[in-house]
Amino acid sequence: MASKVPKVKFCNGLECPILGLGTWKSKPGEVTQAVKDAIDIGYRHFDCAYVYGNEKEVGAAITAKIQEGVVKREDLFITSKLWNTFHRPDLVRGALTETLQNLNLTYLDLYLIHWPQAYKEEDILFPVDSEGKIQFSSVDFVDTWKALEPFVAEGLVKSLGISNFNKKQITRLLETATIKPVVNQVECHPYLNQSRLKAFCESQGIALTAYSPLGSPDRPWAKPGDPQLLEDPKIKAIADRLGKTAAQVLIRYQIDRGNIVIPKSVTKSRIASNFDVFDFKLSQEDVQLIDSFDCNGRLVPMTASLGHKDHPFENDEF
Repeated sequence: MASKVPKVKFCNGLECPILGLGTWKSKPGEVTQAVKDAIDIGYRHFDCAYVYGNEKEVGAAITAKIQEGVVKREDLFITSKLWNTFHRPDLVRGALTETLQNLNLTYLDLYLIHWPQAYKEEDILFPVDSEGKIQFSSVDFVDTWKALEPFVAEGLVKSLGISNFNKKQITRLLETATIKPVVNQVECHPYLNQSRLKAFCESQGIALTAYSPLGSPDRPWAKPGDPQLLEDPKIKAIADRLGKTAAQVLIRYQIDRGNIVIPKSVTKSRIASNFDVFDFKLSQEDVQLIDSFDCNGRLVPMTASLGHKDHPFENDEF
């Protein structure tokens, strides 16, 4: 099953399965079984992050499936991310070491700077003042990147990338980086199709990974009456015509655009359904129609750190 998943070739020559399982918002009590199920179904790409608080559970699943002989470590593509409180260069190595220990791995296939903005270096992940406002750090993400680069030569990380960076920030990073980021992982779905950012990234040899491709229906801050991408009648009409689900159409939309895509689920039937997207393609007309839904509809705006000098979305800079 896994062999049918196309791979995206990075600018450094390494490859990544175009479809992976996201683990954001997957609860510790659920994610171990979800990852085990996903490996059995055929997933080989898993997207993790320190801030998700479930790396140990993901690691337990990976370890179990390797011990069972279902997969080898080299069959898997594992991503994790450096959190905002660890941007200071002297903290970067410790953060990676903890992630590797949590996942019970000796190396990551991909390590990302999770967000360009740094937070105050404290033991809590969201350091706040007495009024509940996030406390920022002045660390420059360019310096953070320089601290990450040695990990590649050391074999701790195969590839380095970024997440939630805008065009201006990527440009700044490329001016000084000796190792180019292979990917920019960003929110991407029909209401925010990221066509401008995608075109820029591709012009620089940087692949795009789409998170929240289904519109993040379970995001904690969703309000009643917010648009529900999975319920969009135009998406459902395409799905009905093709004999597929709305989620399968949304996942295939990213694949047909050449984007890596990481839908999240902990439900075995949905994990399986989300993987069943390689027996059809969207027509050019379908893709163009879905492209037309774009309305800069950002669902993960990271409002907690508005006002930070490195917040990526404040000036609508794609």
